Amino acid sequence: MKKGRPIPPFFFILQQPNTMGRKSENTFREFHRYLGFFLAGIMAVYAISGIVLTFRSTDFLKSEYEVNTTLEPNLQEEALGTALRKRGFKVDKKEGDLVYFSGGTYNTKTGEASYTEKRLPMILENMNKLHKMHTGNPLFWLGIFFGIALLFFAVSAFFMFKPNAPIYKKGLYFAVAGFLLTIVLLLV
Repeated sequence: MKKGRPIPPFFFILQQPNTMGRKSENTFREFHRYLGFFLAGIMAVYAISGIVLTFRSTDFLKSEYEVNTTLEPNLQEEALGTALRKRGFKVDKKEGDLVYFSGGTYNTKTGEASYTEKRLPMILENMNKLHKMHTGNPLFWLGIFFGIALLFFAVSAFFMFKPNAPIYKKGLYFAVAGFLLTIVLLLV
């Protein structure tokens, strides 16, 4: 059985010059392959959370949790909705010091709020937070790196085969179909 050269770690491949006379197609294949292996986990997270986020306006996979918290007393309706982090917040009725809203109550005198909230399981919630990352998150640079890596995957696919190869020409048909679908989705 022939022994091939061992596969170097990902970061070592990125530093290796193309001194072995390999064609550029093979170089792009190697970068594409090892970057794909390296990012397989995070791609799975983005895929799963993307599917779950599609159902964010429903109660799919969500469970009810009882929340008891103390807020500032005497909050007005808009400030109360902001403090509770509820979109489209609306007061249903007021009776004495109690303010009733969908799923809970708020005591204007003591600031105590009690309400039910629907949440995803913790692992899915954390996946969604990673998916919706913003610059306020200390790890936002990971999102930028992942975005650049996905862009590399999209572009490098066109350099993995010789332009006169039949598979490249078939690939171009699929690429055109994909671009047209993207344009239709963006314009609808």
